[in-house]
Amino acid sequence: MKPAAEKIKGLIFIISGPSGSGKTTLRDKLFEDKRLKSELVKSVSLTTRKKRSGEKSGRDYFFITKDEFSSRLKANKIFEWTRYLGYYYATARDFVEKQLKQGKNIILCLDLKGAFKIKKLYQNNSVSIFVLPPSLEALRSRIRKRCSRTRKKEIGERLKLARKELLASHRYDYVLINKNLTQATKELKAIILKEISTPPHQLRK
Repeated sequence: MKPAAEKIKGLIFIISGPSGSGKTTLRDKLFEDKRLKSELVKSVSLTTRKKRSGEKSGRDYFFITKDEFSSRLKANKIFEWTRYLGYYYATARDFVEKQLKQGKNIILCLDLKGAFKIKKLYQNNSVSIFVLPPSLEALRSRIRKRCSRTRKKEIGERLKLARKELLASHRYDYVLINKNLTQATKELKAIILKEISTPPHQLRK
């Protein structure tokens, strides 16, 4: 069911990009800016995968079991979800709806499926940003460097999915090339600030 536009006061910022593009790092960099920290709320996803070294529940993800995921899905408590490399990732419905009705701006890191679902539900209250690596070879290099945290057999699957994601980048409102983290962060901040300062949100085109 599509939400009533008059009840929505905040914006949803969607950041997508293939594994290794740096989308999560860029999102986290936004919260180092005092102004943006007060303007944005980070949505922490649910996941059924195991916690990795250095990760903290409630900060990086909410780690749940497959049974918990199924229970939430059946109870319509999942806003959007995807299955990636055998694990489920999801956004809690009540969190998103509560923040929007309070006029807060939410930032989400989502795959193509989740991004397009949000854009369909919140056409006038969502801003989609796709993060591109400087090249496919640079992306391959970044993914390989993750081998200490990612099983080697996943590399081929990640690259295959990355190619599919890159082909859909033109469907996003903005495309950002992450060649240099400092410059890419600056450009992402400019996009966020531009959108936040352009009322009324309901009339975005």
